[in-house]
Amino acid sequence: MAKPVYFISDLHLGATYLDSPLDYEKRVVNWLRSIENDVSELYLLGDILDYWYEYHDVVPRGFVRFFGQIASMADRGVKITWFIGNHDIWIFDYLPRELGVEVVDGSRVVEILGSRFFLAHGDALGKLPLGFRMMRSIFRNKFCQFLFSAVHPRWTVPFAHRWSSHSRNYTAEKPVFAGPDKEPFVAFAEDYQRRHASQPVDYFVLGHRHIMLDYKLDAHGRLIVLGDWIHHFSYGKWDGKNFVLAQISDKMNVKI
Repeated sequence: MAKPVYFISDLHLGATYLDSPLDYEKRVVNWLRSIENDVSELYLLGDILDYWYEYHDVVPRGFVRFFGQIASMADRGVKITWFIGNHDIWIFDYLPRELGVEVVDGSRVVEILGSRFFLAHGDALGKLPLGFRMMRSIFRNKFCQFLFSAVHPRWTVPFAHRWSSHSRNYTAEKPVFAGPDKEPFVAFAEDYQRRHASQPVDYFVLGHRHIMLDYKLDAHGRLIVLGDWIHHFSYGKWDGKNFVLAQISDKMNVKI
């Protein structure tokens, strides 16, 4: 019997608004260690790091325990796929090469243990505010990235963390399932199913919104929004028969 597949998103490791970023990182690593013998694939669905920028010859400090655990799992044969979010958008070649993970920029439809999955962070799905679309376009522009890399990190890192602290509450709104303000992920998934009626998706698994949601779509399939590790400490688990959206115990001990 195949080992299950796990999904997590929105860890925001390194965020300055965390009470203790180091203890928080240890908690994440402790959970990863608890599943490392019971996982075939691990999907990291974006905003795993609160901020990351790879310069040509240097990378940001921190995340040593987390990176080491991910590399160890990959070395042991766990397939790890990291979807870029809107906070860890500037992953280039260092992390894939050093950690042994596959990095995906955008969305992907894949078959996992016999079912069809649509996977993405989610920041590019549905109707997006104009300001967010403009910011997203600037951050992904190669020339703008070049200009950003020319600024000393003593300026860029504090700016990035201030921006993160300012924007983190945007995605925490409660979902609405009808009317003009209908949850954008629900609207997107239902529209996708209509446009791909011959090959519908069984599970849409997304992050970004910082809410836990397991919603049965009207026509076919389920929408899973994974929550986050700031408030929910949540993850998804798929064993080929059941998809479970769960939370770790608030009393999990840090053993590192």
